[in-house]
Amino acid sequence: MHYLLYLILPFFFTIDPVPASQDVAEEIHWITWDEAVKLNASNPKKVFVDVYTDWCGWCKRMDATTFKDPKVVEYISNNYYAVKLDAEQKDDIVFQGNTFKWIAAGRNGIHQLAYALLDGKMSYPSYVTLDESFARILISPGYKQVDGLMKELVYANEEKYKTMTFAEFQKAR
Repeated sequence: MHYLLYLILPFFFTIDPVPASQDVAEEIHWITWDEAVKLNASNPKKVFVDVYTDWCGWCKRMDATTFKDPKVVEYISNNYYAVKLDAEQKDDIVFQGNTFKWIAAGRNGIHQLAYALLDGKMSYPSYVTLDESFARILISPGYKQVDGLMKELVYANEEKYKTMTFAEFQKAR
């Protein structure tokens, strides 16, 4: 009889303790700008935009590190529409009656929407946080460690920007 326990017990320790319906996202579900606009029309949420380029090493490092961290994945997944915007993409984006296009500039050209979101300060990676009506809350350039990005995400999501600057928020935490 005791030998059955040795056969059965290992089975119980290999069962996934979280039912499938409660699985937490393992990675950020990135969508396009157009998808975020459509989703936001029926279910408003803040929007987190990762402005990147294909050649950017720090962009790739963000994808491999910070954007894989479980805290970041969960927080973005629960609170934002996450948009990947290639700052050099050639496809037009129509938004709020305007057509944003790729224009020849710099070494690979730039997309007008990326330029507008970043106020013309084209550095990669950069992140733009928008409210539910697509008004800009925060522009944040450069590679981010988990803690730094989490502060920015919380600042925007909890709407602290309505009562204090980001610098004040950082001091208070």
